[in-house]
Amino acid sequence: MSDGFESLNIDPRIMKSIEEMGFVEPTPVQLAAIPLMMKGKDVIAQAQTGTGKTAAFAIPILQKIEHGMKPTALVLVPTRELAIQVSDETKRLASHLDIKTIPVYGGQAISVQFEALKRGVDVITGTPGRVIDHIKRRTLDLSRIRFLVLDEADRMLDMGFIEDIEFIMKHISRERNTYLFSATIPDEIRRIGKDHMKSPEVLIISEEELVLPSTKQVYYNVGRKNKIWALCRVLDKDKPKAIVFSSTKRMVDILDQRLKSYGYPAEALHGDLSQAQRERVLTDFRKGKIKVLIATDVAARGLDIEDVTLVINYDIPESPEWYVHRVGRTGRAGKEGKAITFVSSDEKHLLEGIKVFGKAEIEQAEVPTTGEKDVVRKVWDFDEYVDIYGMVMFRINLGKADKFGMNDVIELIRIRAEISEIAIGHVEIGETSSEFEIHKEVAYKAMKILDQSRFRGKTISIEPVPRAK
Repeated sequence: MSDGFESLNIDPRIMKSIEEMGFVEPTPVQLAAIPLMMKGKDVIAQAQTGTGKTAAFAIPILQKIEHGMKPTALVLVPTRELAIQVSDETKRLASHLDIKTIPVYGGQAISVQFEALKRGVDVITGTPGRVIDHIKRRTLDLSRIRFLVLDEADRMLDMGFIEDIEFIMKHISRERNTYLFSATIPDEIRRIGKDHMKSPEVLIISEEELVLPSTKQVYYNVGRKNKIWALCRVLDKDKPKAIVFSSTKRMVDILDQRLKSYGYPAEALHGDLSQAQRERVLTDFRKGKIKVLIATDVAARGLDIEDVTLVINYDIPESPEWYVHRVGRTGRAGKEGKAITFVSSDEKHLLEGIKVFGKAEIEQAEVPTTGEKDVVRKVWDFDEYVDIYGMVMFRINLGKADKFGMNDVIELIRIRAEISEIAIGHVEIGETSSEFEIHKEVAYKAMKILDQSRFRGKTISIEPVPRAK
């Protein structure tokens, strides 16, 4: 076991669980928060998802509580998925302790939760709405709560849960420790800290530490029409346990259908699925029944699944923060991970914004080869070559040395390729090669007809020329 964890004076039973879970080195937020919480301090920690926050607050809580019929710790989270995942990780950390933990959230039969609460529980992880429901039904007694955690507090603020949180706090003794974890610390979060916490220690995990150093980040220049080709290449080459992120539910469903039709073990995850469907998909992904999870950003925050070896940004997110959240799904708990981003020509500005925001090294790489026949064939994507007027520049291996001139260009395109002269743009005749523009709507037709045809006995070679961006 790492000296880093041993230096934190953690109970040997919890240390055993840490080792079994494969944690190697404590993350920066764990190193900063655990000692303060062990000393009984309230803590506000600004840290992104994927930085080991759950263990940061669960370890000291588990070390301090004793088993009893009434709950001692309450963790509030914004979503049902996060409630399940935080509860599961806490349960694993407590596997060698006589401590019970359950999630409570909407979408699950409340009768199941009634029975669990009756049997006695020590740590509850819940969404605000369902916790309030239990309070009003008097099925949840918060009188012995000594530890309160607000996880992803800024997201709960965005979702309108602040009044619910304050309602819950009124039912908990002020003789408690409160821990607030948030990716950002807006004014409303600061106010909660001032009004409801006891001289909290504030921890800021720097931007350099937010994007995990154990995750290698690369990008491929891939046009939109060839992203599915690149995706299948990556899946065939690496055979990863992967999460593929797309920006819309429609595209998630399209990718789900196409990957399944090609024989990949894939499933979709987005907000239109019922809670039962979402839980089934996540369970199958955790157990390895499916290897590729295709998701919208509903899965980017709070999704905690072990051994995700690869995150693929099929669509690059418009928000740099969401890029960090997505990438945080791999390379967790000190394990190595990889993130690949597909970037079309019109998305390059988003990539630059991410690099500036996260101070991240995102290296350019080439789509891998597999040595096997492609499942999906690569196509010409002339959208990657157009200027603002929709013109594609071509280079042809004919020039002044071949007695090739302006009239010859017009003849080749207008007569041989049967393309209207109005579709021709700028022409420049060089010594041994020439360049000319054709509108993208007829670009493929021109290239298909002209390439490998002959001009005055010479075989023509023609190819599109990338535009300087």
